[in-house]
Amino acid sequence: MRVKVLLITFLLGILSVAEAQIKIGIIGLDTSHAIAFTKFLNGVDKKEEFKDFKIVAAYPYGSKTIKSSSDRIPGYIDQVKELGVEIVPSIEALLKKVDCVMLETNDGNMHLEQALEVFKAGKIMFIDKPLGATLAQSIAIYQLAKDYNVPIFSSSALRFVPQNQKLRNGDFGKILGADCYSPATREITHPDFGWYGIHGVETLFTVMGTGCISVNRMSSEGTDVVVGLWNDGRIGTFRGQRTGKGIYGGTAFTDKGSEQVGPYQGYEVLLVEILNFFKTRVAPVSEAETLEIFTFMEASNESKRKEGKIILMEDTYRKGLKESRQLLQELKEKK
Repeated sequence: MRVKVLLITFLLGILSVAEAQIKIGIIGLDTSHAIAFTKFLNGVDKKEEFKDFKIVAAYPYGSKTIKSSSDRIPGYIDQVKELGVEIVPSIEALLKKVDCVMLETNDGNMHLEQALEVFKAGKIMFIDKPLGATLAQSIAIYQLAKDYNVPIFSSSALRFVPQNQKLRNGDFGKILGADCYSPATREITHPDFGWYGIHGVETLFTVMGTGCISVNRMSSEGTDVVVGLWNDGRIGTFRGQRTGKGIYGGTAFTDKGSEQVGPYQGYEVLLVEILNFFKTRVAPVSEAETLEIFTFMEASNESKRKEGKIILMEDTYRKGLKESRQLLQELKEKK
């Protein structure tokens, strides 16, 4: 009898843990991020700090037009299945099984429509970079998040590198300026930097904070250099590289000297922030800062089109806002 009672108590304990565990769903198995997150949360060597979370289901698609992404999907399906993830046929099916969503689809052009399905279900969501392929799409996504009262955030893992957070928090002194760099591989379906250069741009804003008022850009086939002027007179630059070794980092200038920015240290630092967000529903990156990053990138594209002319961030944002309203109207009519 005693053994039976102990067995029942043990089974109830397991059931209680299972019920308390936060179930996560992934949309898009066409990026290495999805595999990395699944290994952290479902792997046999899972850390104690991740015990309350598990990825239980995934909808694999995902771009079907960007070959470098779509070619990954079959292999990534096999990998997550081995880690106990159920593959589902639709986002609708996924949303019935999960508490939270990681929108990992590599193609930012798909995020607006995919995010809308999640918003309608009221599920809290992390949207991997880029939030949207364009500034207008990104504004529209945030507007939908407010309309449906669903918390979201989006970020590159470079933001949460401990060194970058120390710089942002003033541990090395007051930031007077920064020069940051990253690979800036192009993808014809996305505006410049939206596909990959966003990593370095986000690093720049992590260190400098918001307040950029104007941008100009110099470009060659292998390199772009974008200069931003902040409203307090500080200047920050982003160098996007398409030749040589792909590296991430930079230099921050403080009132006490100079400090290294970065470098890239993997996905775990980002995952920790995502899981905390799922628990607290408090985004670690503000809408204002994320949209300023997209405005910076679009203003740089406008500067390139105008042969290096200085572009006002306010003008760029206003244009993006107008385009976002049109996108939302088209989405409403489509649905």
